[in-house]
Amino acid sequence: MCSQNLKVDHVTVAGRDLRAMQKALEGSGLRFQYGGPHSNHATEMALSVFPDGSYLELIAIQPKADPKAVAAHEWHKFLKGDAGPTSWAVRPANFAEEVERLRKTGISVSEPRPNGRKRPDGVELKWETAQVGVTNGTFFPFLIHDFTPRELRAFTWERTGFGGNGITKVVIAVKNLDAAIEQFQRAYSLAEPLRENDATFGASMAWFKGTPVVLAAPLSRESWLRERLARFGESPCAFVLGVGDISDAPGKLFGHTVSWRILPSVGWLGYEVQ
Repeated sequence: MCSQNLKVDHVTVAGRDLRAMQKALEGSGLRFQYGGPHSNHATEMALSVFPDGSYLELIAIQPKADPKAVAAHEWHKFLKGDAGPTSWAVRPANFAEEVERLRKTGISVSEPRPNGRKRPDGVELKWETAQVGVTNGTFFPFLIHDFTPRELRAFTWERTGFGGNGITKVVIAVKNLDAAIEQFQRAYSLAEPLRENDATFGASMAWFKGTPVVLAAPLSRESWLRERLARFGESPCAFVLGVGDISDAPGKLFGHTVSWRILPSVGWLGYEVQ
């Protein structure tokens, strides 16, 4: 039952330039709506929403951002380093109950923090989040709860989607695969994952079936994944989107047909046939 609390609300791709990220992804078939600046005086965002309600958020530094606000931002190294995949969030059915459940497993959860932004059309959005674990959404997903209707935060997918079904997998770069597996099992009462080595991705991988969680540890000392871990720590390194068909030569990920693409300013993105 705990795995039901791992349904993706949204995933975040971070960098310095919102327009550059948008251009790279629009060339891959995605369309975005500008969502406006956050109330933190540091970041702005655009989003692409999918039929299942999940969405891909692009977050970047505001053109006239407060340097102190940027430096204080929890994802400042991802923003300044053009990290691409950065975080993920889930929206539990009962926010308060999920906070307490996770705390009882021994996982630290922050007190709820209010946040929000104003859409370009003037609509005010308000929500709260809670950090799970030692980082905000970069290993465990952070929790989000809307005060204003969620459909105002996630624009209707017909206007912004590209025909895909949604975000099917979040691939998290980890230093120690066994240790990371144990942490997710403790937090979400998950069964043993499926494991495989992926030469294309350069990683030893573990997938908790029935969830979006894929853990990836570097296969070699020269792996791009090891370099990424040194720069950004344990965090998402790729997102996989569900699609109906793939035209180019695909690979496999735990038996599913997947095409990997590396996009400038964005990084690794997978397209999975469903």
